[in-house]
Amino acid sequence: MRIAQIAPLWERVPPPAYGGIELVVGLLTDELVRRGHDVTLFASGDSITRAKLSSVHPQALRLDPSIKECGIYEMLQLAQVYERAGEFDLIHSHMGCAALPYTKLTKTPTVHTLHGIFTPDNQKMFSYAKAQPFVSISAAQKEAQLGLNYVATVYNSIDVDSHKFFSTPDAPAYLAFLGRMSPEKGPHHAIEIAKATGIPLKMAGKVDPVDVEFFDREIKPQIDGEFIQFLGEADHNMKNNLMGRAIATLFPITWREPFGLVTIESMAAGTPVIAMGLGAVPEVVAHGRSGFICHTVAECIAAVSQIPSISRWACREYVETHFGVERMTNGYEAVYRQVLAEKFSRNGYLYMAKTA
Repeated sequence: MRIAQIAPLWERVPPPAYGGIELVVGLLTDELVRRGHDVTLFASGDSITRAKLSSVHPQALRLDPSIKECGIYEMLQLAQVYERAGEFDLIHSHMGCAALPYTKLTKTPTVHTLHGIFTPDNQKMFSYAKAQPFVSISAAQKEAQLGLNYVATVYNSIDVDSHKFFSTPDAPAYLAFLGRMSPEKGPHHAIEIAKATGIPLKMAGKVDPVDVEFFDREIKPQIDGEFIQFLGEADHNMKNNLMGRAIATLFPITWREPFGLVTIESMAAGTPVIAMGLGAVPEVVAHGRSGFICHTVAECIAAVSQIPSISRWACREYVETHFGVERMTNGYEAVYRQVLAEKFSRNGYLYMAKTA
């Protein structure tokens, strides 16, 4: 198949640190190339890929302080993709609703993976293009009332082999938290859990401009560099070591997380996850096998004492079985075949109708 993959321009593919969408796009793109597909990746110019790379800007937008209007580059990117639509059998967009206005202008079908959440504003665009083929990254992500044409649910994946396995945690023991320093990710709850259990907490993640006030008010005053440590934004190796050496990774989210890539990264390292049972968490974390699903902070605190009952090898094996790159790519190849079959079926029917 000739496939176009469209990635956001904010981060490179794959990302040097934070960037779940770009990580997934990179893994999928490279695996499709390995399987013999002709793939073009539309992404930032500093992206690293086995595919043909096409870009409207030489580096990730967040690294270029001269850029004031990121939306302009997104429009340029999508214009480039759809001007070349005839070169592809199928286009795969990871851009949320941004590509939807372009899809009806070409006969080349577009598959849309929904990596984010629905808002009152973007729902209008999704409703406008609800007949487009959508892929959810979890069953919990779906919004039935929008009437979208969901063709499949395909879980995100990681390259398990690139994650070192830690058979035992460090001593003295500590808890880990990795994620954006934002209210919905729950770093304030992670601190509460650590203090209640008396186990130190090591935190890593980026602070987006929109979250600076929350970080300065709720998190920064509690960082003492000893019991509560903040390590800043983490790259792959730092994340792997931070979570792999911990007794547990805390995931005390306060919102309906569409997937939660950090949970499978932790489990791949052998570290159980203690998570709030919101959004996709019950689909991703196996309660009692790879961690514990809780519903209150108090339950999270109680779960810490149960961590020794979890096998670290079982955590690793669970990710290998359910969230490997091969399984994700199989899922997307099945979606591509289905969408193309439906296209050919429609075109065949139209041809017969015209000649009848």
